[in-house]
Amino acid sequence: MGIKRGTTLAAVAAVVALTATACGGDDYKAADAAQPVAAASPQSNQSNQSKSGDYGYETPASSAAGVGAKSAAGQLAVADNEKIGSFLADSSGRTLYRFDKDTAKPPKSNCEGDCEKTWPVVAAGDATAAAGMDPSLLGEVVRGDGTKQLTIAGWPAYRYGKDAKAGDVNGQGVGGVWFAFAPDGKKASKAAPAASATPAAPAASAAPAASATPAAPEAPAEGQDGRLSVAKDPKLGDHIVDGKGMTVYRFKPDTAWPMVSKCTSDCLAKWPAVAPAEKGEGIVEKNYLVLERPDGKKQQTVNCWPVYTFSGDKKPGDTNGQGVGGTWYAVAPDGKPIAVK
Repeated sequence: MGIKRGTTLAAVAAVVALTATACGGDDYKAADAAQPVAAASPQSNQSNQSKSGDYGYETPASSAAGVGAKSAAGQLAVADNEKIGSFLADSSGRTLYRFDKDTAKPPKSNCEGDCEKTWPVVAAGDATAAAGMDPSLLGEVVRGDGTKQLTIAGWPAYRYGKDAKAGDVNGQGVGGVWFAFAPDGKKASKAAPAASATPAAPAASAAPAASATPAAPEAPAEGQDGRLSVAKDPKLGDHIVDGKGMTVYRFKPDTAWPMVSKCTSDCLAKWPAVAPAEKGEGIVEKNYLVLERPDGKKQQTVNCWPVYTFSGDKKPGDTNGQGVGGTWYAVAPDGKPIAVK
């Protein structure tokens, strides 16, 4: 049926042109003449309120521009959003959605006609599971018009006509029936923090226990909160550092989409790949993804670009890797390379 059940991030040549802008593109020419880049403003989400009842579509004239009617998904990726948590996106970075009025067992789509104009069908075919995703979740269903539609955990997959660019999640919650896919095929939803339990009252007859001297809390090591964050440098300005405060870099020969790291073997010994990490405040939310490398290890990307540290940086704040070989650059909060005159 054409569904690829592998989990490697293979090159998807047909979507490179479409995704170059969404996933960073070739921004080195501009960066080479740029001054330090300021942090990008966080993207604000549009209202997700439905205007036409349970189906979440407005009129036959609803626009689906830019999402590609019945186009295949290609290489799926797991993206993250501060409001809805982890969700699935297609090879162009477009969010994939499921419809509560469909069924998964057996798979069946109930979105047709005007609904389909607002929520374009994701065609079955050239689809590959995202890194860390169970490939067996991918399938297909034959629609009423005879075409085949991608399913995830049995649920037919759609895009949303009002998602204008990669990373948009404007379809989340529309009509109370449309939701982005979580990586396991369920509805994407950020888990609420667990409520703290109320301590039980001591028994009335119990004698008061001798008070123990509480152990002094261990001071956390500097910068080891497991997040990428933004630091300031007199020459570079705002730039990304890892959880230990070490400067993070981009490699010019890499590509943003398909996400490919060209730093292997001896290169990696000198420029270690940054492991997946939470995104700190000020770092661009769009396309904050994880790359599965050919050796099976996972690497953090910022705006789809693989990121690294430098073995020549010995302490937090060092930027000795900046400009090395004309191919290594510190990373601005928006994911672009920083180059100063």
